[in-house]
Amino acid sequence: MRIKSWAAVAAAVPLLTGTPAQAEAAPKVPPGTTAGYVVFDRVAGKIVAHRQAHRAFRSASVIKILIAVDFLERTAKPTGRDLTTLKVMLRSSDDDAASALWDRGGKGKIVTRMARKLGLADTTPPPAAKPGFWGYTSLSAYDDVARTYRYLMDRADPKVRDLIIGHLRRATPCGTDGFDQYFGIPRGLPKPWAVKQGWSGFGTVPPVRCAPAGAGGAVVVPQSQARLPLVPDLGRPVLHTTGLVGKDDRLIFVLLTAHPAGGGWNDSVRRTTTLARDLYRSLSR
Repeated sequence: MRIKSWAAVAAAVPLLTGTPAQAEAAPKVPPGTTAGYVVFDRVAGKIVAHRQAHRAFRSASVIKILIAVDFLERTAKPTGRDLTTLKVMLRSSDDDAASALWDRGGKGKIVTRMARKLGLADTTPPPAAKPGFWGYTSLSAYDDVARTYRYLMDRADPKVRDLIIGHLRRATPCGTDGFDQYFGIPRGLPKPWAVKQGWSGFGTVPPVRCAPAGAGGAVVVPQSQARLPLVPDLGRPVLHTTGLVGKDDRLIFVLLTAHPAGGGWNDSVRRTTTLARDLYRSLSR
């Protein structure tokens, strides 16, 4: 499926600085939670819901989509090992796999290249003091996440698109760090969907370990409490749910959230899943 016109992007931008679309039906954001979201209808060629669409969030594992795009577009013939690394990074959000590709791609240079190529105006690399912390990339719901999905679906080489989206369609219930990654879209919205989730700031051990994903261990990047420049919400846990939803991947659905400092995993998951479900339901009102 192709969008009707790329001019729809420019036409939609002014809307993103105002109040949420469909304000009368917009879901309520829980007190203490910060949310930025964009829902883009690929059939209508327009944004159908948004809130704080350009607000910067800490990327957490959502940046793994850009890492994958950059690697595949720079690598003519990925090896079998490369393909396995991409698979576990995208399906099970493996951090070791992401770190390996991050290092090979020049760390923050990946973000700089992709931001320039895709026109990601709100996206910045991690601070120079933390070059290995890919999860400290700053991004927004519209730039870069929604725009990245649009690039994949409408402009990327079909081989790149099919490999990445194919893995996102097979996202495992568990991340390799033992956290349940079926919050938000997977638990709150009907199938079909293809998702890339992100979480950060909940520690290295989940409250209840998810069943093994069969993808090997991962090391969670430690979250320093020291305030660093250009790292949004450092000290607050973030939980993101993003992807394609509906028949023929009709909706690009991006929900980025930051929760109260010290907030627990279970409460944050509940709030995010409820918000995702309510946002989806509001589209039919």
